[in-house]
Amino acid sequence: MIKDTDAPKNSLKANLAKGLCQTGIWLNLASPLVAEQAGTIGFDWCLVDAEHGPNDLTAIRAQLQALAISDTPAVVRVPVGHDWVIKQVLDLGAQTVLVPMIDTPEQALAAARACRYPPHGNRGMGAPLARAGNFNQRSNYVATANDQICCIVQAETQTALDNLDAIAATPGVDAVFIGPADLSADMGYPGEPDHPEVLKVIDAAIALIRAHGKAAGIIAFTPEHIEHYRKIGVSFLGVGSDVTALQSGLMALKQM
Repeated sequence: MIKDTDAPKNSLKANLAKGLCQTGIWLNLASPLVAEQAGTIGFDWCLVDAEHGPNDLTAIRAQLQALAISDTPAVVRVPVGHDWVIKQVLDLGAQTVLVPMIDTPEQALAAARACRYPPHGNRGMGAPLARAGNFNQRSNYVATANDQICCIVQAETQTALDNLDAIAATPGVDAVFIGPADLSADMGYPGEPDHPEVLKVIDAAIALIRAHGKAAGIIAFTPEHIEHYRKIGVSFLGVGSDVTALQSGLMALKQM
């Protein structure tokens, strides 16, 4: 029986707003068991990836349920920033959404509005009958949901960086995540996200995002890069993925 009638508190959003570094992992295997296992490790968040992972709505729902067992904040990266896609993920119970390929402030505003109910957005009113509102047991969900939604937009092209000042200033955008892989390719260095020119641009972008009072995000895979991004103020920090962790573990076993 649900006793709280309001939307659940989004601890990840609250901690990002405080400037606390929150580290997490990408979930690309579309496995509720892997999600449950990752949730027990103690990450600050786990991200269900529906852009580059085989995650449909059923798989996303199952992983949200698995993460809820350990109270690990869940993030869902939608495959595209269409309002109906974002709406479905929110109705499943996601409270933090990462929207890829945001190049303009207009696209950023559309993503932010898709995450909120009117008058601050255009999210449809179906959640009270869905998992998000605990199937209408959270009677005050609609009135309180907007404050608990965290909208993270992903800047991963040179066009996005050219518009970054306006994107970071967009109302309703809580954080801006730099996508190093796509950015490096767009800059002419495909497969080289750690190219010196790419790293220089990323550092400048992080400083600009933080200057707007927004949380800056990125994913890194080496201890050196992870420590560097912590030092310069990244607060939404990806430190790997289930795929890379499994691959590394399997390769290490093969060498035994």
